[in-house]
Amino acid sequence: MKRSALLLLLFISFSGYAQNTINNYKYVLVPEKFSFLKEQDQYRLNTLTKFLLTEKGFETYYDNFELPTAVANNKCDALHAEVLEKKGMFTTNLTLLLKDCKGNIIFKSKEGKSREKEYKTSYNLALRDAFTSLDEVKYAYNGTVNADQQVATTTTAVTAPVVATATVPVSAAVIATAKPVVAESNQPAGTLYAQPTVNGYQLIDTTPKKVLTLWRTSVQDYFIADNGTANGIVLKKSGEWFFEYYKDSKLMAEKLLIKF
Repeated sequence: MKRSALLLLLFISFSGYAQNTINNYKYVLVPEKFSFLKEQDQYRLNTLTKFLLTEKGFETYYDNFELPTAVANNKCDALHAEVLEKKGMFTTNLTLLLKDCKGNIIFKSKEGKSREKEYKTSYNLALRDAFTSLDEVKYAYNGTVNADQQVATTTTAVTAPVVATATVPVSAAVIATAKPVVAESNQPAGTLYAQPTVNGYQLIDTTPKKVLTLWRTSVQDYFIADNGTANGIVLKKSGEWFFEYYKDSKLMAEKLLIKF
């Protein structure tokens, strides 16, 4: 009984420490290839890791891609994501690590597992299972890291040529009260209008209603996508846009009409 109580106390203490620590970090850098994989972004694991971290509230970037000034000047202001695989006969076992720039483990997830036979599905499910550990931490950036640099970055961004008031991301609450998008006469029915955000676009119909959220990737015309019920990708094939996602282990594809 005493041993069980002690273990519980240690777990609670560790969870509290992890939360207090990761809350100090706004950014996470994701590699384009994990060490146990043979190819870059094999099974879309790196893309999925970046997406899930963004979904948890972090600002995520590929570590060899263009970085914001605050991170480019000092990568120690960002956590570094790593995914490890433990070999199993009939299961896929993955663990998520978040490390500081010195290699210290700031957060370690549980071992996510999947018994699916198809590799891509199994790796996807195992990684999502590992990410459930972050639900217990309840990440919320507290603003203690980069406080001075963020002010400097904001000041610089005012004069940057790519910044304009039109690119400020529109929240769901703003969309609900915004004026309807005026459908252009030369656009077919069902056209979705892309409104720029910091990390990509949100696709709006003429209601106005947000239909899809898109996050940029390092590949042109390829976005991580979320419609509120399904996560997937939006990509351009043969000049046309498609939203692809899995439903009941089946790959679905929806054709989109997008006006950028």
